[in-house]
Amino acid sequence: MNSARVLYHVVRADFLERIRRYSFLVTLAISVFLGYSAYTGQLRLQLEDYVGVVDSAWLGSLFALVISVWISLIGFYVVKNAIERDRQTRVGQILAATPMSKGLYTLGKALSNFAVLALMALVLAVAALLMALFAPGSRLDFAALLLPIVMFGLTALTVTAALAVLFESLPVLRGGVGNILYFFLWILLIIFGVMALPADKPGIDSHPMGDYTGIGIVMSQMQAEVHHLDPGYKGGSSFNVGDLNPATKTFVWRGVGWDAPILLGRLMWLAIAVALALLAAVFFDRFDVSRAGSRSRREPKSAAAQVIEEPAVAVVQAQRHTIPRLTADVPLSAPRSRWIALAVVELRIALKGRRWWWYAVAVGLIGGCLFSPMEISRGVLLPFAWFWPVLVWSQMGSREAQWRTGALVFSARHAAPRQLAATYLAGVAVAVLAGSGTLIRLLMAGDGAGLGTWCSAVLFIPAFALALGVTTGGGKTFEALYTAWWYIGPMHHIRGIDFMGTSAASSTPVVYLAAAMALGGVAYSWRRARLAYA
Repeated sequence: MNSARVLYHVVRADFLERIRRYSFLVTLAISVFLGYSAYTGQLRLQLEDYVGVVDSAWLGSLFALVISVWISLIGFYVVKNAIERDRQTRVGQILAATPMSKGLYTLGKALSNFAVLALMALVLAVAALLMALFAPGSRLDFAALLLPIVMFGLTALTVTAALAVLFESLPVLRGGVGNILYFFLWILLIIFGVMALPADKPGIDSHPMGDYTGIGIVMSQMQAEVHHLDPGYKGGSSFNVGDLNPATKTFVWRGVGWDAPILLGRLMWLAIAVALALLAAVFFDRFDVSRAGSRSRREPKSAAAQVIEEPAVAVVQAQRHTIPRLTADVPLSAPRSRWIALAVVELRIALKGRRWWWYAVAVGLIGGCLFSPMEISRGVLLPFAWFWPVLVWSQMGSREAQWRTGALVFSARHAAPRQLAATYLAGVAVAVLAGSGTLIRLLMAGDGAGLGTWCSAVLFIPAFALALGVTTGGGKTFEALYTAWWYIGPMHHIRGIDFMGTSAASSTPVVYLAAAMALGGVAYSWRRARLAYA
């Protein structure tokens, strides 16, 4: 068998299957949005008061960092479904019966991931080209424009594509834990790239071997340019999303100075990507059902499995005396819904399978919020207390799709309002319990404004999870967005996006109360529409 031919067909088939999905249009829309943000200045590369003159060299470096930094984050969650899709569609069992090796399969999936991410990069490259063509007084330089995108952007995406396959191959990282851990790994890799940037000695090159995204290389060389132009420049630089201090000065960026260490560093990251893709083959189970069965015998039963084996015992026992006999004198009408009992069952399902240490950490965070000073309780510990149950909330609205119990659950009368309300109440209960330490402190202090902010967060977080779970049919989107939002907003106390209200200055409770109601309406409307066409 020709391995190269097999690899080509694996990549081609997987790539063609992906681009025929509606999610691929969302992928391209993300790229267009990032390009538009760079065009409008919402995504800006700035060195204190300086920005570069808009030309091919500046746009090439800017869009290279957009790709290597932001697409490497967003793209991971876009492509982290290649192996799981083969598992769900049973295609994997057919592939497992062929002579194709595990290494060839994981390498093919990594290349397919890279092809999807490269299309996102291509959209941004075209946007950079158009901006360079229409920039006033600028001469188009293809090398200065495209070489940084290839060397930094595409190299980072190869590592992202390989990491997605590795995470899917590891049972521990296959689900929500891996989605959360990747965000912190992404931050760590960026920190390694920029940690060599000296604040007091601008112009000193960073270490190219450890610069995953290339941001340290580009920033250090730009610092040298600005310092040569302005000796009073202190070395500050930023690459952020949102409104920044307006730049008042410009400089001409001559492009990245390529040398042997930089080129060797990019080759090293390519080799790391190949090694990660092949390492995934070591942990890949080759869709072995017997191995999955042995794991299930060792591990506790999942929440859905226990519900199947013990079908809503609490509800049956609670309503045992209300079930009428089907006689002629008894109307065939459904009994009145027991909202609290249904919400309790949803809460039990959500918390099933949690280990003792999970509850121990939750209790420790509650106690820390209760006995710490108010500033620490509200501004430091409360965000962690409301981050710990993220995998509980991510199941909301998508459990029926995950366990394929929709036909059973939605066959009941008024399934959309009753089941969604019960799920939402269970999520609110988790939020109340997790944040109860700070709640008690706010009540003791008589802080009415802080209490209102706390209540808005309690209502908003489950509504956000429920809306994303119902509309996407999975928990990955919520896990990714919530983790990033939590890190950018509450952890940095930024007004407008601090949905937890970690300080009085950053609190906007009315906005998130309105958002909670709107998200609840979205979840109900989407679920009702799906049931109408089921």
